Amino acid sequence: MAEKSDSIDRYAVVGNPIAHSLSPQIHRLFAEQTRQAISYDAIELSVDNFPAQIQDLQRQGFRGVNVTVPFKQQAWGICRQRSPRAELAGAVNTLAFMQNGEISGDNTDGVGLIRDLIHNYKVSIPRCRILILGAGGAARGVLQPLLELGPESITIANRTLERAEKLALDFSSIGQINTSGYDDLGTEKFDLIINATAAGLNNQVPPVNETVVGSHSVCYDMMYKLDSATAFVAWAREQGAAKAIDGLGMLVEQAAESFYIWREVRANTTPVINSLRR
Repeated sequence: MAEKSDSIDRYAVVGNPIAHSLSPQIHRLFAEQTRQAISYDAIELSVDNFPAQIQDLQRQGFRGVNVTVPFKQQAWGICRQRSPRAELAGAVNTLAFMQNGEISGDNTDGVGLIRDLIHNYKVSIPRCRILILGAGGAARGVLQPLLELGPESITIANRTLERAEKLALDFSSIGQINTSGYDDLGTEKFDLIINATAAGLNNQVPPVNETVVGSHSVCYDMMYKLDSATAFVAWAREQGAAKAIDGLGMLVEQAAESFYIWREVRANTTPVINSLRR
């Protein structure tokens, strides 16, 4: 874990593209709130030679970076130390640069989702029937914390069934996960439906039948928009879901966990989320 310093410590978020990132604004608000002397930038990296570019940031004196698409799996590979949740997720979104030159990696996506659901929206996970749409990295990052809270069931639906089955197998030591194609879900209505696909990037919704949504259902989109509802949130509202939530809170909560890893200080996320919404 990075040690504290009286000087201004440098952090950043790295990705490609990165100009759209809210992370600099979020971490500046955290720093002001907790009186931490840090700077935080958004840095676009070339898609080639990720390890060398991270080493360059280390040489420049950065204390850590957040990692976003498309580098989370590469970030996992360069870490000398990894948290258990990062190890299982196979992806890292938080790097801490140690004074001995080693890199420590963590994945805060799952805890970000859980905190947003439980603390911000009062969603109860135990005995909950959960449907996760998509079987990519976003789904992988949140499965462990969901399983550990004891839901009644988790079903992963994906265009390619084999990919969902592989993901379920990877987490079989923690709990049983059901798998399905989108067309084979039937008429079961789920308590919590999580969109972990990238369909929203094209303003689209995963090809899931509306019969999975009941009047009690909570629909959660891991993507977010500040100016309007995401396509999935708008769709969920049309189906009469009890709650339709976007991923802005998850973004802030996972950032708060990264901030804690680096600074050992817990930021209050509520005013930050409210500030971004305004």
